[in-house]
Amino acid sequence: MAGHSHWAGIKHKKGKADKQRSKIFSKLSKEITVAAKLGDKDPAMNPRLRSAIQAARSVNMPKDNIERAINKSSSNDGSNFENLRYEGFGPDKVAVIIETLTDNKNRTASNIRTIFQKAGGSLGTQGSASHNFNQLGVIKIDKNEISDEKILELAIEAGADECKSNKTFHEIQCSMADIYNVKKELEKNINNFISTEIEWIPLNSVQITKDKNGDLINFFETLEDDDDVQCIYSNAEFLN
Repeated sequence: MAGHSHWAGIKHKKGKADKQRSKIFSKLSKEITVAAKLGDKDPAMNPRLRSAIQAARSVNMPKDNIERAINKSSSNDGSNFENLRYEGFGPDKVAVIIETLTDNKNRTASNIRTIFQKAGGSLGTQGSASHNFNQLGVIKIDKNEISDEKILELAIEAGADECKSNKTFHEIQCSMADIYNVKKELEKNINNFISTEIEWIPLNSVQITKDKNGDLINFFETLEDDDDVQCIYSNAEFLN
């Protein structure tokens, strides 16, 4: 990834720090509630819930918020959330995959379609953009948690396929099927994780020069502002 490749094949959490803090907490709370509703309310017995809680802690969500989100899973408020994926092409023909968590798929589909249309993009069918990506298990750990040498050693022992480190975090990649087994092994030595997720990693990239990135950044930010959108992946590579 070259330059400030904020949207290049990575999941973006919602976020411009303080301004987006409540939106981040809202989206993470929704994921915690759904994870607890679909499985055991004990994080030790529910890998999806455990990962959601770890993600919440990584952005300093208060303990009370996390507990409220778990407790909400027992309420009979009639909300039934489902994960839906949308695919298409944004400005400059950048391939985009959007993962949502919604209790009203008609609302979500309409909102996503409108955002694509206003940006001059096109919302496609399932498979229209995803063939440009590989789906992998991705585990991220704060750089301060463990050294580059040690995490590489642990990742190999845990059965991961790849381990790379940058200035802020370590990223471990493995197959989707192995992600929670790899995570379980890493947890023997590591307590704090940034995220543990299935991500769409681009097979190739579309390079976006600085003078052309405005429309694409606005498109991504508009998608991020939609309450139902949880993750956005693209094959854009932003150049300096």
